[in-house]
Amino acid sequence: MFQTKIEPRVSETDGVGHINNTTIPIWFEAGRNEIFKLFTPDHSFNNWKMIILKMNVEYVSQIFFGKTVDVYTWVKRIGTSSLELYEEIHQDNILCAKGNVTYVNYNIKLQKSEPIPDEIKRELENHYYTEC
Repeated sequence: MFQTKIEPRVSETDGVGHINNTTIPIWFEAGRNEIFKLFTPDHSFNNWKMIILKMNVEYVSQIFFGKTVDVYTWVKRIGTSSLELYEEIHQDNILCAKGNVTYVNYNIKLQKSEPIPDEIKRELENHYYTEC
């Protein structure tokens, strides 16, 4: 599992006092930075490999400004050229949002997907999601 701490900003708070729903996918993406680094160590967009295919978000509980949140990211499935992640956001040890996202390892220059290298697969396997 990868864990990322985020300090909510005032600008992410909506008119009813909780973090706006549009912010949650951005926080989930922030939780994927270590995975992005595996595929593109220099973070160069000229060599970028991770192309999002699909994502969903389920809002479970409200999130509020003034309290840190934890973003947890697990690997759910590794295919030949794609991977699926499972993600959760917690505040005060309460599950607030969860979701899944699917990425493909993509060669921008050749405009086609490529197999995920074995060394990346081995590292990703260290972060598999196991249901409680």
